[in-house]
Amino acid sequence: MESCDVLVVGGGPAGSSCAWKLRQQGLDVLVLDAKDFPRDKVCAGWITPAVLETLGIDPDDYASGRVLQPITGFRTGLIAGPEVETRYGGAVSYGIRRREFDHYLLQRSGARLRLGEPLKSLARRGDVWLANDAIEAPMVIGAGGHFCPVARHLGAELGRSEQAVTAKEIEFPLDEAQRRACTIRPETPELYFCRDLKGYGWCFRKGDYLNVGLGREDNRGLSEHLEAFCDFLRRAGKIPAIPGRFHGHAYLLYPPTAREVVGDGVLLAGDAAGLAYPQSGEGIRPAIESGLMGAETVIEARGDYRRERLEPYRARLQARFGEVEPAAGGFVPQSIRNYIAAKLLANRWFTRHVVLDRWFLHEGEGILGAA
Repeated sequence: MESCDVLVVGGGPAGSSCAWKLRQQGLDVLVLDAKDFPRDKVCAGWITPAVLETLGIDPDDYASGRVLQPITGFRTGLIAGPEVETRYGGAVSYGIRRREFDHYLLQRSGARLRLGEPLKSLARRGDVWLANDAIEAPMVIGAGGHFCPVARHLGAELGRSEQAVTAKEIEFPLDEAQRRACTIRPETPELYFCRDLKGYGWCFRKGDYLNVGLGREDNRGLSEHLEAFCDFLRRAGKIPAIPGRFHGHAYLLYPPTAREVVGDGVLLAGDAAGLAYPQSGEGIRPAIESGLMGAETVIEARGDYRRERLEPYRARLQARFGEVEPAAGGFVPQSIRNYIAAKLLANRWFTRHVVLDRWFLHEGEGILGAA
């Protein structure tokens, strides 16, 4: 039987960041993940400088042997509509490859690792959890993504009652001919919203890699929307023929409607808790921040992991990401929404200061823990 102070289920950004902070305080942490690392992860793959600052990562150090594509502008609009290009004076974001980024964070966490091993069972024995009939821990962090088995243990009905965002994406290396056929500039990702405003497509070039995908709040007709988006990109001469198959994933936008995030000796972080930003769908920064907030809560509990001692975590999430209850709003007919959106997305001021600065870059949102 193996034991640890904290068992982290899921080695992505939420789990590895949580493990990293716990290890800094001397706790014995074990990370369990169903996949071996490095592994591919379906994701557009971009982070803001705030992510690197929060984790104390030197961009030059990280970029040594890894993709870290500076982003200094965006091209945006409705699919097959007018396009607006917005330029910044420096890097406002970075393109990454998730297989590299996640592996880096996991390795530097300093935690013990059990990779390629899914969580098959989780049972409470007094004040201790027993995982897979082989690991004992008084505290469990569920950081295994949207379908995290720890979330199921806390009552989440995965894929049933929840209205999840679904997305399909592909990332592939560009050969010489494909590079010549691709007009997407590495420093200028392109983002195009669906005409019904229920999702958007993206096209990111990260050095010699191209990432193309589309996500929607309504998964009905996702494949058709993706096909139409790719047809638009090809007709516009933006991308070469896409080799291989698209891969899908799902996640919840904050605030989640039904997921419990704390229990006796357990809490959820990242996509397991449903923390993706509602306007952009970005999940990396909320995952990392929730992992760090979860670790801080565990440290403050000082070994007493009763639910009431972990409740400050819920308060931390709400203070950082907003109240759980969505704000009420009036019904606006879809036709009017579409008309207004077309006008606004063609407006340079609105595109820069609302769509990009506020929704995608979260400008003005302080670094977690900064004074």
